[in-house]
Amino acid sequence: TVLEELDLSSNSLSGQIPFQVGQHDGAGVLKRLDLANNILSGTIPSQIGQLQSASILLEGNHFHKSAKTAPLSLCMLRNVKEFDLAHDMTFCPIERNALSDFYDSANGTGWANGTLWLDEYTSYCDWTGVTCDDMNHVTKLDLSNNGLSGRLSESIGDLTFIEVLDLSDNDIKGSIPTEIGLLSKLTYLRLSYNAFTGVAPESLGELAQLQLLQLQTNRITKIPNITQLDESIYNNSTFVTDCGV
Repeated sequence: TVLEELDLSSNSLSGQIPFQVGQHDGAGVLKRLDLANNILSGTIPSQIGQLQSASILLEGNHFHKSAKTAPLSLCMLRNVKEFDLAHDMTFCPIERNALSDFYDSANGTGWANGTLWLDEYTSYCDWTGVTCDDMNHVTKLDLSNNGLSGRLSESIGDLTFIEVLDLSDNDIKGSIPTEIGLLSKLTYLRLSYNAFTGVAPESLGELAQLQLLQLQTNRITKIPNITQLDESIYNNSTFVTDCGV
């Protein structure tokens, strides 16, 4: 006999979830874990996120009283099929998810320094190269000369509070995603000395706060007209037009 479903919802359970619950499924059998609507608290164990193709239901508990977020692998659905708190930004901050996707797309395992990136519980504000404000919003991402490759993920557009983005001196390929135009607070954008190709997105022209843009030494064939970088307005702010065609 194998256990495929464990439903203890609405059962007045208290205390913490034992990490052994996530280890119970050694054969990959448990497909549904429902502990919703209890009074459970403490840290959600990362082992639960290892239950392959399982549905994890934890809503209606007291986890919010813990300082910890939910484990990153659970939020990103790396192994499980469903996590009912995945869209709750208290437990699964959208900016942490975006950075995680960015890491995967840019071949993070090959970076020169990726300290604390994708740690299950460490705040993304403490990941190498990430700077946050007092509200835990990412305001700066500086991973210049850090061995990045792969491509720049569209999820970069979810870092809506970012002001400085420096990914220069790496080996990022592919096109610059149009979602970069969603970064309305961006003032400094350095993507120079990479291997970007194609036409730079028109959405760059929507970055009203942009003061510096560096795209040189890529394989970009065309850049849009970005009037906000007019030197007469920004007092000789650096705008490098050599795209390395």
